[in-house]
Amino acid sequence: MSEFENEYTWGKAVANNSTEKFHESFDSAIDKVRKILGKKYPIIINGKEIYYDDCFSVRCPSDTEIVVGEFPKTSVDDTKNAISSAKNAFEKWSNTTFQKRVEIFRNCADVFSKEKFFLAALMTLENGKNRLESMGDVDEAIDFMRFYALQLENNLGFCKPTAHPNPHEKTQVVMKPYGVWGIIAPFNFPSAIAIGMTTAALITGNTAILKPASDAPLSSFQFAKIIYSVIPDGAINFVTGSGGIVGKTIIESKDVDGIAFTGSREVGMRGFQEFTKITAKPFISEMGGKNPAIVTKNADLDKAAEGVMAAAFGFGGQKCSACSRVYVQNDVADQFISKIVEKTKKLRIGMPWERDVFLGPVINKDAKTKFENAVSLAKQDGEVLTGGTILSSSGLEKGYFVEPTIVTKLPDDHKLVKEELFLPFLCIQKYDTFDDAIKLANQTEYGLTAGIFSNDDKQVEEFFSKIQAGVVYANRFASATTAALVSSQPFVGWKYSGSTGKGTGGENYLQQFMHSQTQTRCD
Repeated sequence: MSEFENEYTWGKAVANNSTEKFHESFDSAIDKVRKILGKKYPIIINGKEIYYDDCFSVRCPSDTEIVVGEFPKTSVDDTKNAISSAKNAFEKWSNTTFQKRVEIFRNCADVFSKEKFFLAALMTLENGKNRLESMGDVDEAIDFMRFYALQLENNLGFCKPTAHPNPHEKTQVVMKPYGVWGIIAPFNFPSAIAIGMTTAALITGNTAILKPASDAPLSSFQFAKIIYSVIPDGAINFVTGSGGIVGKTIIESKDVDGIAFTGSREVGMRGFQEFTKITAKPFISEMGGKNPAIVTKNADLDKAAEGVMAAAFGFGGQKCSACSRVYVQNDVADQFISKIVEKTKKLRIGMPWERDVFLGPVINKDAKTKFENAVSLAKQDGEVLTGGTILSSSGLEKGYFVEPTIVTKLPDDHKLVKEELFLPFLCIQKYDTFDDAIKLANQTEYGLTAGIFSNDDKQVEEFFSKIQAGVVYANRFASATTAALVSSQPFVGWKYSGSTGKGTGGENYLQQFMHSQTQTRCD
């Protein structure tokens, strides 16, 4: 069986002492991206690029005067045409050998790898990720393509003989694609998540309609324009526009056989109920998190403060895996608070394409307004320890920049402690006993990620045993709750965080896009 290796561009640059070359390559890529800003882009239906006069502008959240691109407001009729095209292409694409599909996606991954600095720079301008976050996103997309190709290859296209006691019968179990899949992707990982879900659908023989988030469609378009030219017309369709029109049309269509969705719980549950109300069809969803970290009295507080800060404020808390609440044992609460507040105040906020910037903008005006409201509520019901301000000077006035914010003294059942915000906003809560900490951490309707800092192995084992989350970490100072690597750390949500219990980037993910057929042949 072949081995898998993560792309891991920044990690390899550090290991090879080539970080300066990394930065130079990224700076050069930013210059290239600036030359293509403001272009008009098409949708892709049945192998054809279709341009619209009726478009929406995608603006850089760091500087809203910068138009990243113009994208079509896809009509209901064209969305239905995309679905019909996918349905018509299904027979030809599903009959393509798994070996050919593996080859196609490995080649696509190689193209992405060669262009990764350009793709990462484009993302930084499109959604405000800093250069390391953007490169990590592109790396993950590459990893998904290669890992899923390897999984399909190693499992022989998921066709396996079974043992049979009757010598006159031979049986095999064959996994077959469902048909047409709708892929509804978020803004925060416009390469990794969009490409991961779409690759899983396509490589297993399904056809797809990819609808990216309207805040960040250009990164997904880069994938669509590569893949559509090397697979049958209609096997991949790319449509942009509002969820209320395009997304709704996809979900309500009787010709769509499966949905892969990443986004908010509200939208996801509404889509699930609509999609499955007539018949049982697969709806693979990841719907966010309210992810806790626990800091015990015997933790390394410096590592804990570093890890929680990174998980809370990386990409402005706009990750479904971000740490948004931390439970600290009373004995060390004051020390921990002092350390994390000090570290947070030192974070550099600014234009995300600049080399040393940690924190760029939030994604849009709605997010900025949500931040204002959260801070106001925190001041009313608790205490703001640091942050809480919208930044509108020093060159940041044209973007959606806010300070990373830490609050405390909120009741454990307060809405800011319970509800996902998707902002650089961390609630510090105190606890007495370890049992209290586990109970508080589990008091949520989400179950995506969780972390603990403790030098007591028994506590760590108890945490792993009792915590109700799909991806859990102990003493991870690089980031307490975020940054799962494809293959080694499958990304799976429990409770409302996920609908299937099987993680992306893991060995059980692809099978969800297929149903099995048991074939018995008699002599």
